[in-house]
Amino acid sequence: KIFKGLCQGGLWGCFDEFNRITLPVLSVVAQQVLAIQNAKKQGLEVFQFPGDPQNVTLQPVCAFFITMNPGYAGRQELPENLKALFRGVAMMVPDFQIIKKVKMCSVGYKEFDLLSSKFFSLYATCKEQLSNQRHYDWGLRNILSVLRTMGATKRENVDKQEAFLVYRTVRDMNLSKLVAQDVPLFLSLLADLFPGMSPPPKGAYPREEEILKSVVEKYGLVHHDDWVLKVKQLYETTKVRHGIMLVGPSGGGKSCIFKCLKDTLQEREGIQYKDIRFNPKALRAQEMYGETDPLSGEWTTGVFAAIW
Repeated sequence: KIFKGLCQGGLWGCFDEFNRITLPVLSVVAQQVLAIQNAKKQGLEVFQFPGDPQNVTLQPVCAFFITMNPGYAGRQELPENLKALFRGVAMMVPDFQIIKKVKMCSVGYKEFDLLSSKFFSLYATCKEQLSNQRHYDWGLRNILSVLRTMGATKRENVDKQEAFLVYRTVRDMNLSKLVAQDVPLFLSLLADLFPGMSPPPKGAYPREEEILKSVVEKYGLVHHDDWVLKVKQLYETTKVRHGIMLVGPSGGGKSCIFKCLKDTLQEREGIQYKDIRFNPKALRAQEMYGETDPLSGEWTTGVFAAIW
């Protein structure tokens, strides 16, 4: 349907992350693109897709582009018959330091040149020296979310020293995801990059901490400092992230952290929060998100969509 629309409207279409599509679908796409290209070469005004009797009008100015990330986790290799239909354009690896410099300048930092080079050096060193964990991400996605938070921090603290704000933001946004063995190294890297500056104080939430103490007592738990820090880190993460993953061994306190933070925020804000649990491994992806019946074309809502 997308190809028909592009052909009839004479439009250009860009298919992003194209090699996420499964192999059987890619083979069908290859046949359809070949049919369009052959029709364009022959100068036809009307053509048909393989196995479809419907006539499709062809505007010769229509074009197709795909973007892909070869060798990336969860991606397919394009079949040779599809590769042959597209001309490759190689892209350079982006210069992260320039991106950081421009972004920091755009959110109001005056010392953007020096601070962006420190930010770049920190992430480059972390990538090389910290342990290789599956949940670590020192790439552009993480960088952009840190930069957005830096902008918000700057707007809230216009009079404070900029190096102090960058130090605090980078530390607070990354510390929660580091495994115990990497924390001292990460903190020492920060201390080296910001010499002569004492570490900024951790975020203080006196009202929330008072409520948390009573919640901990209610559940008969121990008010342990390291565990309370994790509750605070989860709270800080919820303010800047949409999807959050709590990672750790069995019995590490993940469910209790979630439960206690939920109860704390409920009491503080007077809002009833929903806590809905389901096991995504117990059902197929289609059952989770929803699927279209191949015969009737009827849409069946998935468990995840129905919950939310």
